[in-house]
Amino acid sequence: MSNGAEVAVTSGEILRQQVGGWLPSDQRALDAWVASLTRKVELAEPAELHPVILEFQELIATDPIVRMYMEQMLTQVPKSGQYRQHHLTSIEQMLTLINWVLTEGPAYDDTSMVACPLDSILDWAVCTPAGFAAFRMDSVNAMFKKILDVWCEFLSGPDSLYVLNDGPSGWKSPAAAKAIGIEQYQYDPQDEHWGFKSWNDFFARRFKEGQRPVADPDDNKVIVSACESTPYRIGLNAKKHEKFWLKGQPYSLQDMLANDETVDEFVGGTIYQAFLSALNYHRWHSPVSGTIKKAFVKGGTYFSGADVEGEDPAMPTDSQGYIAHVATRALFFIEADDPGIGLMCFSAIGMDEVSSCIIGPDITPGTHVQKGQDIGHFQFGGSTHCLIFRPGVIRDFAIGAIPQPTSPNPPLVQVNTKIATAN
Repeated sequence: MSNGAEVAVTSGEILRQQVGGWLPSDQRALDAWVASLTRKVELAEPAELHPVILEFQELIATDPIVRMYMEQMLTQVPKSGQYRQHHLTSIEQMLTLINWVLTEGPAYDDTSMVACPLDSILDWAVCTPAGFAAFRMDSVNAMFKKILDVWCEFLSGPDSLYVLNDGPSGWKSPAAAKAIGIEQYQYDPQDEHWGFKSWNDFFARRFKEGQRPVADPDDNKVIVSACESTPYRIGLNAKKHEKFWLKGQPYSLQDMLANDETVDEFVGGTIYQAFLSALNYHRWHSPVSGTIKKAFVKGGTYFSGADVEGEDPAMPTDSQGYIAHVATRALFFIEADDPGIGLMCFSAIGMDEVSSCIIGPDITPGTHVQKGQDIGHFQFGGSTHCLIFRPGVIRDFAIGAIPQPTSPNPPLVQVNTKIATAN
């Protein structure tokens, strides 16, 4: 932050591709995946466009600004060096590829997994000047919300279970089972699909009892990790208003907290941000014991990034600070039992197509939650999250919660483990 200490990660390439595991670490593998998808679509029988894709097509055709940006972002991709592989050549191709993905589940690949297919299709184009502008438009974000809702419906249905098989690209394969550590989770090894009802059901799988014990359950001053995640940034002396779109992406509380009336209580406070990886646990747990004052989902952007990070396919992850202010997110305001902590906020933030933030059905105003209690989850995916505290609350952070910006393999902080102690 401009007037406060912070620890930040600046290498989006490490975060997004190598650590996060949402896209391949080798750009050539991503290019090959998109080329393979394109060939598959071209060789298949022509498919009818889903009504939601027809609606997107109509938006592009009838809104001159949307059409201008969509066409420009395809031509503005640099034509030299690593940018020479253009994934998209026309609006029609973009619509056709997205249409195909709406009935596909993410496949497993132990060398070059593509967990975010829509992001892969839009790769490069969203990071051009026109792409930055297009994906900040309300009409474009409203359209992509409809598209993502359709895909989410497929991923929540039984037809998505086909990717839970024991073939080389199946999630029941020995390599996938080892990568996700399936033995830690609740599942039925005798069932064809491990007892899951859909891809999303599998993705939001729960740990077995005892797998993630809550640190110091009787000590209300000990704050635990709300997600299975890798530390990204610790921001001190948070401001009410900041230019979060600038280089460094300082935190701006008014925007992060969606203009909530309690924002002034957090001015000068501390923000802890960490990101989730593709193969890990994607449910959220309360970082403190306390009473839910309010919990709601704030709609926002889906593929928008900070253009100050430059034209880079790693931009969205490199833009995690920016995304915390503008992306779709679930906000939990919790009045902690410990008076020294008082009111705090947990923000679960969607990124790219990872945008379905599901608040637990029993989480309503007035509900008392215990530290480590399950309070919701990401439906397909995980992204980044923030814990926001009032000034003077945090005495110190645990060593494992300190971001390691120079490490190519920063350690994962398990959910329910200690990340900080309050005064």
